[in-house]
Amino acid sequence: MSPWTSLEPLSATVDPGSSTTVRLRVRNTGDIVDEYRFEPVGDLAPWTTVEPRALRLYPGTTGTVELTFAPPRTPDATAGPHPYAVRVTPTEHPDAVTVPEGNLTVTPFTEVRAELVPPTVKGRFRGRPRLAVDNLGNTKVTGSLSGKDTGERLSYDLQPGNIQIEPGRAAFVKATLRPRQITWFGSKQEQPYALALRRSGSEPVEVNGTFVQRGILPGWLATTFGLLLALTIAFVTIWLAYQPQVQSVARERPEKAGELTPVSPTPPISSPPPKSDEKSDESPGNPDSGGQEKPKDGGGDEPKKETEEQTAATAVRKLAARSAGRHICYRAYVAGGGWQDPVCDGAEAGTVGKGTPVKALNIAVSGTRGVTGASAYVVEGWRKGDEWSSAADQEDMVIGSTNEADSPMQGFTIKVFDGSVCQSAYVKEKNWMGQVCTDPGQWKYGGSPMELKLQLEAVRFTV
Repeated sequence: MSPWTSLEPLSATVDPGSSTTVRLRVRNTGDIVDEYRFEPVGDLAPWTTVEPRALRLYPGTTGTVELTFAPPRTPDATAGPHPYAVRVTPTEHPDAVTVPEGNLTVTPFTEVRAELVPPTVKGRFRGRPRLAVDNLGNTKVTGSLSGKDTGERLSYDLQPGNIQIEPGRAAFVKATLRPRQITWFGSKQEQPYALALRRSGSEPVEVNGTFVQRGILPGWLATTFGLLLALTIAFVTIWLAYQPQVQSVARERPEKAGELTPVSPTPPISSPPPKSDEKSDESPGNPDSGGQEKPKDGGGDEPKKETEEQTAATAVRKLAARSAGRHICYRAYVAGGGWQDPVCDGAEAGTVGKGTPVKALNIAVSGTRGVTGASAYVVEGWRKGDEWSSAADQEDMVIGSTNEADSPMQGFTIKVFDGSVCQSAYVKEKNWMGQVCTDPGQWKYGGSPMELKLQLEAVRFTV
């Protein structure tokens, strides 16, 4: 016989980071002494404790247990109503299980963190920093972006100008700063500025940075040019002031009447100097080359360096160097397109709505003591011989196959060794399947339902 149960109250409210208690009353409606075990079930089970875990009742008596809900102040505790349930199992009649249900409302809270990457940019005509905005609250954040500085010496181009960020996600804004006046000569000038995220009903979040504007021409060149100009003006002035006056003192002597002008004797004609019959046998340049200079060494083009492949580990190392904490970067190998560029912390990898399947995933983490996972295929399912793939922090892990003959992925399992990992998969004909988070140190499956065998097309990950 099933026991009688009652939740008091049936609906409750709790703030993330605090706790609330609900009482569950249980009555033994049988005719023998029975012991009842209590187990929380549902999405709120990780945040629920039951005290006591078991209760022994005589026939016709009633006992009370307390359910304590303590959701964390993290984006995982999504704002809004959450149904919960408690499984009550009698020891003497294990088939007579009762599952009373209630409702718990989690109140919303907002927490936004913004960071400029890098905080200082340099340039002559423009600077291009990026603004990273993280939503650490449990509700969606909507806001507009703007820039300001002292004296309005900069203009701002922000793409996008408005953002919407889901709980636990991040958005990146590309900013282009342009000085309103160009500095032709002189040393670099530092101009402080601020980018602000404005939300309705909340104080704006401002992030300060510095734009270092460089002169187009170095300062010493202007000094040298001015000195040369001053010297030239001084020389011309002195020349005009002290120019020598040349006057002729020759006088023409008048000739007397009938007097003949004496004829000057003709100088003897001298023979021209003998011409030299010797000719130089050597021509300018290198004598060994017959008058032609040899080409200089080093005239050939230097071999071009190959561009280093940007993997998930490369991206997560750069991100961890800029911002300490837990991060996850990943990229997808899509059929017919190869490896895409890596993305991080909730961004989309793969293609959506184009019917292009994902064949392999490259994943790297930071701050979680490593990552491990395995892949399922559309045709074979869990393929024999494909063991779990693992990688330490800031190292590459690859699941799936890039072989053209192998079928695309339909899903995967993944876990991190410290903390939890949340994933969302886009499946053909099913769109986004919804976010799923692992329990600490445990794995969970993500992707197409195994019985449908639909191809995987895009993924998102956060840690």
